[in-house]
Amino acid sequence: MPAYPPTSVPPSAAPPAATPGAPAPGASPWWSDALSDPWRDPRTPAAVVVTPVRPSGSIDPEPVVDPDVGPRRGLAQILLVPLITALLAGALGGALGYGFSVRNGAGGGAVLGAQGSEAPAAAQRRPDSLAGVAERLRPSVVTVRVGGRGGSSLGSGFVASADGYVITNDHVVAGGSGSATIVFSDGSTSPAKLVGQDPESDIAVLKTSRTGLSPVEFGDSDAIAVGDPVLAFGSPLSLANTVTAGIVSALDRTIQAGEPGGTTRYYAAIQTDAAVNQGNSGGPLVDGAGRVIGVNSVIKSLASDEQEAGNIGLAFAIPINQAKRLTQEIIDTGKARRTVIGAQVTNAGAGAAVGVRLSAVDRSGPAAAAGLRTGDVILKFDGRPLTEPGDLIALVRKYAPGSVVTVEYRRGSAQQNVSVTLAADVK
Repeated sequence: MPAYPPTSVPPSAAPPAATPGAPAPGASPWWSDALSDPWRDPRTPAAVVVTPVRPSGSIDPEPVVDPDVGPRRGLAQILLVPLITALLAGALGGALGYGFSVRNGAGGGAVLGAQGSEAPAAAQRRPDSLAGVAERLRPSVVTVRVGGRGGSSLGSGFVASADGYVITNDHVVAGGSGSATIVFSDGSTSPAKLVGQDPESDIAVLKTSRTGLSPVEFGDSDAIAVGDPVLAFGSPLSLANTVTAGIVSALDRTIQAGEPGGTTRYYAAIQTDAAVNQGNSGGPLVDGAGRVIGVNSVIKSLASDEQEAGNIGLAFAIPINQAKRLTQEIIDTGKARRTVIGAQVTNAGAGAAVGVRLSAVDRSGPAAAAGLRTGDVILKFDGRPLTEPGDLIALVRKYAPGSVVTVEYRRGSAQQNVSVTLAADVK
């Protein structure tokens, strides 16, 4: 508002007398108390209200908020927050309390063990795992019970064909009446008859009338190597459906076994450290793929009494290539052919570290046909060193008649090699 100058008063004029309610001399010409204005129209209001005029197109300014002052909340909002917090805290505390009480055995019984998790790969029992192989082979493995004059004997065996042929050891059925009882893995039984046997190779074949059986898969015993994993199946000490694991410890381990005065059995065996005990005889030795590579037959023990003998990690199995060939011959003809070299052997003599001496040579036999003579010392048979006469017999029996093998021998001071074609015994 512009400032107005005070009203001029002529100097000759005397100041009028003070009017009540009027401003003092020299003061502002405007009264501070409008109600005391003597010239005020009593019908007018005591205050003048001026409404500001907003220019067209104007916009309300944004409200200014004091940043130090928070939003105003109602009483309901103020009470709602602590109420929700209290409810959540109570629920959480109750859940934790229940969990601790269950774990500590309070209310509802104890909870044993940790929370479950996905089984590791080693525990999922894939078909190619040891557990998978055992599960697949179990229906093909049997227990063999044979009655005889001296009581009954127990061994193992395995199904070779779906129509009921079973392979076992000769010493399991030797001395029996020619019949046996087959006990399957599910506990069912079936009578069986002896088809044939080869005592020197320790193989026997039984036949049960039950059909639709699950035969084993045959492997190749010539293709295995030392260190290969193996499983041994059978009924050791009458404990049916037993499976033990090990490795191939050695190949072509020559073994002689038999009772005094009885048949001497010769093995060019697969040696394994799988636990094998009495009752395992005749059961299968299988490779990591579940294929049969041998017939468990013999164990070595520190005990002098056979009844007290037990596993010490030295077990021996007949190679399945040999056992399968003999089984087929027994099924086809009732007996197995015996492979021979056509010579008799003895020790090489005093001071000889290796080799066996030919004490006699059959003129019409394989050895003579290859040019071997009496007195020759055979050092190696098909690359395998010989130290005992039984080594040559066991290795010869392993091969089928007609097989051609290399023989390294010494005649005098000269060493030579010759190929020998093995033959079947005429007996």
